[in-house]
Amino acid sequence: MPLGFVIEDNPENARLFALVLSQGEFEVETLYDGETALARLSEVTPDLVILDLNLPGISGIDLLRHMRNDARLTAVPVIVATANPQMTEEITDLADLVLFKPVSYVQLRDLVARFS
Repeated sequence: MPLGFVIEDNPENARLFALVLSQGEFEVETLYDGETALARLSEVTPDLVILDLNLPGISGIDLLRHMRNDARLTAVPVIVATANPQMTEEITDLADLVLFKPVSYVQLRDLVARFS
């Protein structure tokens, strides 16, 4: 079963993202801050990541840059979910998809299906 990481500090969003991944046949691991996510990314290579940019500690932008500079993680698809359109200018070349919050269940489900 493929592994999906949800890296999101908002519990409500994290639950929605995890539900969509699990229904898309992913095993799901939810991480609520940048430090924990960075530690897990050093141990595990997920098959898909849903990433919030505004995380406590290490930002989602820094996590995404780390992933794209790590040979083991560079090809992992990353769906960025953010409420801040200005932040996306920095990461459009790094993310596979960018979604603006609020993200609907149907929208995310259909996008995750592309990576299943």
